[in-house]
Amino acid sequence: MAKQSAGILLYRQGPGGVEVLLVHPGGPFWAKKDLGSWSAPKGEYISGEEPLAAAKREFAEEVGAPPPTGDYLDLGAVKQSSGKAVQLFAVAGDFDLERFHSNTFTMEWPPKSGVQQEFPECDRVAWVPLATAATKLVKGQAPFIGRLAEHLHINLATPEPPAQATLF
Repeated sequence: MAKQSAGILLYRQGPGGVEVLLVHPGGPFWAKKDLGSWSAPKGEYISGEEPLAAAKREFAEEVGAPPPTGDYLDLGAVKQSSGKAVQLFAVAGDFDLERFHSNTFTMEWPPKSGVQQEFPECDRVAWVPLATAATKLVKGQAPFIGRLAEHLHINLATPEPPAQATLF
């Protein structure tokens, strides 16, 4: 059976429009990656576990605070290239970035060194404008931005480039 993950796409009204809370994976593989490497706080769950319960648990583990209360919107699931199905739930709320604290994992680093090192599961968290979130997210999660925008009646059409003038 394919693996399953569930997560929460927290959103709020920011100074420039709607923003979503995204996390950046920790560890040496992701350290220097930005575009296409962020994620909604999420994690795997086992058969028989309620996806929303798993999503709430994973949110708390990855950001260090309980998820907000509110009306959760099921954004459905997207099958990843690995075969894993990711299901996200959106909810309006806020999160103070100063409260961010992620759980950790241990791995051998550098490879084949025999040295075990501990890394945060997520090393950064950010409020990202909805219009640019799809470029920050891993490819397989980008469709969720469109689904949330549709629910919020937001047009994410690519804006025209700014008008420019030149003297040459």
